[in-house]
Amino acid sequence: MVWKIIGVVALVWIAVAIIGALLEGLFPLLVLGVIVGGLYLLYRAVTDKSDNTISKL
Repeated sequence: MVWKIIGVVALVWIAVAIIGALLEGLFPLLVLGVIVGGLYLLYRAVTDKSDNTISKL
């Protein structure tokens, strides 16, 4: 019974370590994507284009 508990704790610890490493590696890409997307939407809002693709649906 003790070995099952130790095994589960070890598996959870390994899973948290892997997820933490992935998030630490992908977080800068997420921030960069949000910044680029926000700048694109800001550019689209500022430019005076009457070409709305949503109205063409």
